Amino acid sequence: MLYTVGEIAKILHIPASTLRYYDKEELLPLVERSKGGIRMFSDKDYEWLKVIECLKKSGLSIKEIRTFIDMVGRGDYSLSERLALFRSPDTPTPKGMGFLIT
Repeated sequence: MLYTVGEIAKILHIPASTLRYYDKEELLPLVERSKGGIRMFSDKDYEWLKVIECLKKSGLSIKEIRTFIDMVGRGDYSLSERLALFRSPDTPTPKGMGFLIT
Protein backbone atom coordinates (compact mmCIF):
# COMPACT_ATOMS: atom_id res chain seq x y z
CA MET A 1 0.00 0.00 0.00
CA LEU A 2 1.16 3.55 -0.65
CA TYR A 3 0.53 6.57 1.58
CA THR A 4 0.81 10.30 0.95
CA VAL A 5 2.79 12.55 3.29
CA GLY A 6 -0.41 13.61 5.03
CA GLU A 7 -1.64 10.05 5.50
CA ILE A 8 1.61 8.70 6.93
CA ALA A 9 2.01 11.80 9.13
CA LYS A 10 -1.43 11.17 10.60
CA ILE A 11 -0.67 7.48 11.20
CA LEU A 12 2.64 8.28 12.94
CA HIS A 13 1.36 11.38 14.77
CA ILE A 14 4.19 13.53 13.43
CA PRO A 15 4.09 16.71 11.34
CA ALA A 16 4.20 16.34 7.56
CA SER A 17 7.12 18.78 7.60
CA THR A 18 9.12 16.20 9.59
CA LEU A 19 8.60 13.63 6.84
CA ARG A 20 9.69 16.12 4.20
CA TYR A 21 12.77 16.90 6.29
CA TYR A 22 13.64 13.20 6.62
CA ASP A 23 13.31 12.84 2.85
CA LYS A 24 15.49 15.91 2.27
CA GLU A 25 18.10 14.49 4.66
CA GLU A 26 18.03 11.21 2.70
CA LEU A 27 16.90 9.11 5.65
CA LEU A 28 14.41 7.45 3.31
CA PRO A 29 16.26 7.22 0.01
CA LEU A 30 13.72 4.93 -1.66
CA VAL A 31 10.58 7.03 -1.20
CA GLU A 32 8.60 6.81 -4.41
CA ARG A 33 7.13 9.79 -6.23
CA SER A 34 3.86 9.92 -8.11
CA LYS A 35 3.76 11.18 -11.70
CA GLY A 36 2.94 14.58 -10.22
CA GLY A 37 6.00 14.47 -7.92
CA ILE A 38 4.10 13.73 -4.71
CA ARG A 39 5.98 11.59 -2.19
CA MET A 40 4.39 8.18 -1.77
CA PHE A 41 5.40 6.14 1.27
CA SER A 42 5.31 2.34 1.21
CA ASP A 43 4.80 -0.05 4.11
CA LYS A 44 8.58 -0.52 4.15
CA ASP A 45 9.04 3.27 4.48
CA TYR A 46 6.52 3.20 7.33
CA GLU A 47 8.61 0.59 9.15
CA TRP A 48 11.76 2.67 8.62
CA LEU A 49 9.99 5.76 9.95
CA LYS A 50 9.17 3.87 13.14
CA VAL A 51 12.85 2.89 13.45
CA ILE A 52 13.92 6.50 12.86
CA GLU A 53 11.57 7.74 15.57
CA CYS A 54 12.97 5.12 17.96
CA LEU A 55 16.53 6.18 17.12
CA LYS A 56 15.62 9.81 17.74
CA LYS A 57 14.16 8.89 21.12
CA SER A 58 17.37 7.03 21.94
CA GLY A 59 19.29 10.29 21.57
CA LEU A 60 20.84 9.92 18.12
CA SER A 61 21.22 12.99 15.93
CA ILE A 62 19.98 13.07 12.33
CA LYS A 63 23.59 12.64 11.19
CA GLU A 64 24.00 9.56 13.42
CA ILE A 65 20.69 8.15 12.19
CA ARG A 66 21.86 8.55 8.60
CA THR A 67 25.09 6.75 9.55
CA PHE A 68 23.06 3.97 11.19
CA ILE A 69 20.90 3.58 8.06
CA ASP A 70 24.04 3.38 5.92
CA MET A 71 25.39 0.69 8.25
CA VAL A 72 22.17 -1.31 7.96
CA GLY A 73 22.53 -1.12 4.19
CA ARG A 74 25.89 -2.88 4.50
CA GLY A 75 24.24 -5.84 6.20
CA ASP A 76 25.36 -7.94 9.14
CA TYR A 77 28.96 -6.92 8.49
CA SER A 78 28.19 -3.67 10.32
CA LEU A 79 26.52 -5.14 13.44
CA SER A 80 29.49 -4.37 15.70
CA GLU A 81 29.67 -0.81 14.34
CA ARG A 82 25.95 -0.30 15.06
CA LEU A 83 26.38 -1.53 18.61
CA ALA A 84 29.41 0.74 19.06
CA LEU A 85 27.31 3.71 17.96
CA PHE A 86 24.97 3.13 20.89
CA ARG A 87 27.76 2.40 23.34
CA SER A 88 29.63 5.58 22.41
CA PRO A 89 30.06 7.95 25.35
CA ASP A 90 28.96 10.73 22.98
CA THR A 91 25.53 9.12 22.49
CA PRO A 92 23.21 10.20 25.29
CA THR A 93 21.05 7.40 26.60
CA PRO A 94 17.74 8.62 27.97
CA LYS A 95 16.99 7.49 31.52
CA GLY A 96 15.19 4.19 31.51
CA MET A 97 16.61 3.05 28.16
CA GLY A 98 19.94 1.74 29.44
CA PHE A 99 18.62 -1.81 29.24
CA LEU A 100 18.74 -1.53 25.43
CA ILE A 101 22.55 -1.54 25.33
CA THR A 102 23.54 -3.96 28.08
